[in-house]
Amino acid sequence: MARAVSLVSLLVTLLVVGWMLTAQHGPNDRKTSREIAQAEQSAAGVSFQQAQTELEAHHALDGTYAGVSLGGFGVTLARADASSYCIQDATSHLAVPGGTVTAGSC
Repeated sequence: MARAVSLVSLLVTLLVVGWMLTAQHGPNDRKTSREIAQAEQSAAGVSFQQAQTELEAHHALDGTYAGVSLGGFGVTLARADASSYCIQDATSHLAVPGGTVTAGSC
């Protein structure tokens, strides 16, 4: 009898723990995913701003955007000349002059 009671209590405990775990990962997962996507988008925006600052400083000194090293900014310089450039990361790009960050590569 004691063995049956302990097995039933173990089963009930496992069911309660399982229910708590599934309830914890319900709608909050979607909210968390959305928040992570927003954070990644904000981080990409900061990377582009920092790279733009570096490019503008180089242009002010040398008169061209070509030849700038953007190591450490999380973006790559896809193309550059004396009057324009395009930088990109894994998911988006920024073409200057007059561009905004948009999805895709340069």
